[in-house]
Amino acid sequence: MNVLHRSVNVFLIHSHADRKIVHRLYRRMKRDGINAWMDVESLQPGRDWQNEIRRALLECDAVVVCLSQRFNQRQGYRHVELRIALEKARSFPDEVFIIPVRLEACDMPDVLSHLHRVDLFEAGGYKGLIRALREFG
Repeated sequence: MNVLHRSVNVFLIHSHADRKIVHRLYRRMKRDGINAWMDVESLQPGRDWQNEIRRALLECDAVVVCLSQRFNQRQGYRHVELRIALEKARSFPDEVFIIPVRLEACDMPDVLSHLHRVDLFEAGGYKGLIRALREFG
């Protein structure tokens, strides 16, 4: 894969139950020149994690929502992150900002049903995600 012209800042929203697979996605994106933000990698000790997450969401170029069967099962801070991302997306309705990415076959949350998704478990899924993110580079 070619490296992006400029480093795209991408925030990864995910269920903590999916941390291992999302961490692999994070590392792969970093290798491909994408400045991905993931809590376990990006949060520094002693920082107010809620403020840092909000700042990262408001400053990023794109949000990748990593969907799975576990994503909607219980409440968690990921739903707050998704609300913040949706608020920001309303500021520029004709531009791509939120990219739903299914990690496995699962239902799409209603709030994302209007967006075209990419399935990482299908052939070419990751390539499609990178192609979408290159639009920002």
